[in-house]
Amino acid sequence: MIEGKKVLAVVPARGGSKGIALKNLRTIGGRSLVALAGDATRRVPEIDRAVVSTDHDGIAKAAAEAGLDAPFRRPPELSGDRIGDWDVLNHALRATEALDGRQYDIVVMLQPTSPLRRIEDVSATIKKLVSGGYDAVWTVSETDSKAHPLKQLTLIDGKLDYYDARGAAIIARQQLGPVYHRNGIAYAITRACLLAQGTIKGERTGAHIVDGPHISIDTEWDIDLVEFALQKCRA
Repeated sequence: MIEGKKVLAVVPARGGSKGIALKNLRTIGGRSLVALAGDATRRVPEIDRAVVSTDHDGIAKAAAEAGLDAPFRRPPELSGDRIGDWDVLNHALRATEALDGRQYDIVVMLQPTSPLRRIEDVSATIKKLVSGGYDAVWTVSETDSKAHPLKQLTLIDGKLDYYDARGAAIIARQQLGPVYHRNGIAYAITRACLLAQGTIKGERTGAHIVDGPHISIDTEWDIDLVEFALQKCRA
């Protein structure tokens, strides 16, 4: 709880990942990704309740063993790879409130594919949401200048072109202003933003910038990178 506001954490973890089969059950340092997310929810003092949103019994079992409640299953119509975060969070919020008989003022989404998250970043995101009067606050990382939108190219019918025509004028990286990308560490969203505005990015959305390298797992190579990063931290 923070300033009298009840906080619900939701860990989205469907079973049908295409890039890596049952990705959310893959282990990092001996703990599954969903278990690591569950571990994080217990360490964030502002979080009152934490649930996993999954359609998979094995993931639900792994979550429960890690102390992350699995009180419902995500319905099939919300389990495809083209289902947005809002649909998942809206269902999880309504289902949990119905089961608990209480309302939650803030929903915090922690994606299991971001296992290098620091607890202080999750807390800071929640605190910024409340202190700043935002509809939502997302954690973001600064995008490396090599991946800046103005340096991206397209290839259509064998023809190479700039993704953005302004890219033709870019000579040095010093010409590029900073841009940011979502990193999945935490999204803090008010109940009103989810239910009244019908979005996870409300009219007034802020950002908590996470410093340092971060890895969001989509491929086998990403898992290797996370393992390497953890080894470097222990060295």
